Amino acid sequence: MKKILLAASLLLTQCPLPLTAQNNSTIKQAGYTAITTGAERMEVYLPMLKGKAVAVFANQTSMVKNTHLVDTLVKRGINIVKIFGPEHGFRGTADAGEQVANGADKKTGIAVISLYGDHKKPTAADFKGVDVLIFDIQDVGVRFYTFISSLEYFVEAALEHHKPLIIFDRPNPNGFYTDGPVLDKKLKSFVGMQPVPIVHGMTIGEYALMLTGEKWLSSKANEINAYNVTTNPTVDTPFHLQVIKCKNYDHQTKYILPVNPSPNLREMQSIYLYPSTCLFEGTVLSEGRGTDKPFQIFGHPSLPNNLYPFIPKPNAGAKNSKCFYQQCYGWNESGSTEAVLKKLDCKIQLKYLIAAYQLFPGKDSFFLTNNFFNKLAGNDVLMKQIKEGKTEKEIRASWEPALANFKEVRKKYLLYD
Repeated sequence: MKKILLAASLLLTQCPLPLTAQNNSTIKQAGYTAITTGAERMEVYLPMLKGKAVAVFANQTSMVKNTHLVDTLVKRGINIVKIFGPEHGFRGTADAGEQVANGADKKTGIAVISLYGDHKKPTAADFKGVDVLIFDIQDVGVRFYTFISSLEYFVEAALEHHKPLIIFDRPNPNGFYTDGPVLDKKLKSFVGMQPVPIVHGMTIGEYALMLTGEKWLSSKANEINAYNVTTNPTVDTPFHLQVIKCKNYDHQTKYILPVNPSPNLREMQSIYLYPSTCLFEGTVLSEGRGTDKPFQIFGHPSLPNNLYPFIPKPNAGAKNSKCFYQQCYGWNESGSTEAVLKKLDCKIQLKYLIAAYQLFPGKDSFFLTNNFFNKLAGNDVLMKQIKEGKTEKEIRASWEPALANFKEVRKKYLLYD
């Protein structure tokens, strides 16, 4: 069965290229079947919400076709009593790392609680008056993209406070491969909570099942949970955690996001390059924030001036970042999605990092001194390997056998072929 979401999704073999964008009528004529996200399967979950006080963890990606999930549920008479928001806020407009205050949603008047900064995990007070929890956020399948960390705290709190949780699953745009160093738990942080590789190849729902099944939560949550989950709920099914699966999706499906997941991932090319180029956040180089191609353009004023020139400046998605108003030189890896995917070849590309370090004149100042690079990498080895001049092949070999072991664990929790 061929599958497509919106304008461009593709059944992959190995790491092939996506379809050219098409309109809906062309899609139907070609005989494709649209992916249905968990949030769109209202016939499955609405009966479980009737008469309940519901809290929703959501952001701007939580759409049911062209309408936000919160608006959709309110229109159907569901009693939404609270909204929780992750990094970048409920409406998704805040900078990376920017603090977002609690408040009220201007459209509905519903209270919004920020689960970021110093308050990442919901408390008993946050859950007061709530019967059922919903989690519905589009992820990009990368360990240091913090939505899976927010998911972990939310699942843990739901179990600790005996609140049933429904996760509306969405496809993973990087779900067609798994790669990178597996996190060393001594470097656990909000940009890496669990021993998974940089690209984990799982949907939000699958990742939640792994958190519970591997008992990676608090001791209290693990005891309460006892892996009490289901992916095919009925109205009368008792539950602690349920996943509403997508329809017509598998891990070979190429998924083009209909809504930007965060301010600096505005194109699919950025989402595909992000696992490789976000590592520059742990260096003095600009990762392209303040340009029209974040995570596709990267460089620094000290690099050779025969490289690609650019000047990052503040914009709506990057009010504060590195090298603003400075002439930078580096690389522009933008292009068509076909060209970007071909360059990546279903792998994290270390060649950018290696080349930048080799060309950088002040090597002692290349990596930031706050240990952030190691947190992104998930170990304290990759930085040493770069400094020692290891080849990409040698570095990749060091990721085994931990990566192979993770892939075996991952298989237990996959909901899709």
